[in-house]
Amino acid sequence: MVMHPQLEQVFDQGRVLKVISGLNNFDPKRVAATVKAADRGGASFVDIAAAPALVRLARELTNLPICVSAVEPKQFAIAVEAGADLIEIGNFDSFYAQGRRFEAEEVLALTKETRSLLPKITLSVTVPHILELDQQVQLAEELVQAGADMIQTEGGTSSKPSSAGTLGLIEKAAPTLAAAYEISRVVTVPVLCASGLSNVTAPMAIAAGAKGVGVGSAINQLDNEVAMVAAVRSLVEALATVPYNRIRV
Repeated sequence: MVMHPQLEQVFDQGRVLKVISGLNNFDPKRVAATVKAADRGGASFVDIAAAPALVRLARELTNLPICVSAVEPKQFAIAVEAGADLIEIGNFDSFYAQGRRFEAEEVLALTKETRSLLPKITLSVTVPHILELDQQVQLAEELVQAGADMIQTEGGTSSKPSSAGTLGLIEKAAPTLAAAYEISRVVTVPVLCASGLSNVTAPMAIAAGAKGVGVGSAINQLDNEVAMVAAVRSLVEALATVPYNRIRV
C-alpha cells in the first residue's frame, strides 16, 4: 500500500480527520478559510478541488498533507505536479443534485486509469452510495485490487432524517456508517467514513471499523472562521474519545 508518511501514524491510531472543502469549490477565499480551520483545529489532512492554484494556496497556509479530489484522472496529474500529496476519486455528493450518477463500472475504470497514470501516489476512492450495500462491498474489493490505497464511504445526501437533535444526526449518518461497517470487514486498506457525519457520529464511524472520518459541509458551510475552527476541534475531541485499542463491533 502507498501511504503518505505523515498520515501513517494517524491511520495507525484510527483517529483520522479529513476536512473537505468541496470537489466543486474553486473559490480561493472559501478554500483558504477551510484549510486554515483544518490546520488550526487539529485535522489530519485537507481535501480540496484538484486545481493547481488551489494546491499552491493550500501549501502556503498549512503543512498538513493535501488531498485533491476529482473525477477526471488528468486533473490529478497537474495537481500532483503542483504539490498535492494524495488524490481522491470521489466526493460525488455535489454531482447527485445534478442528476449525475457514478456506477460501479465507471468508478473502477477511473481507478485503473488513475493508477496507471500515477502509480506511486496515495490513492483514495469513494464507493458510491447509490449502489446497494452488497454492491458497494463488491466494488470496494475490486477497487483495492485495482490499486486503491484507501476506500471512502458516503451516503449523507441520501438520508432523510425524520427526527431533530441527536437522533436526527444519527439517522443522517446511518448510510455511510453501514457502508463503513460492511466494507471495513472485507478490505485490507483503511476505510474513511464520510458524508453526513458530525461530532456525535464520528466516534460511531470508528467503532464501525473506519480508520477515520471525512467532514465537509458541517465545516465549510459555516459563515466565519472562528466557528469553522471550533467545529474542527469539536470533531477532533470527539474522535479522541475512541480508545486506541478499540473492540470492533
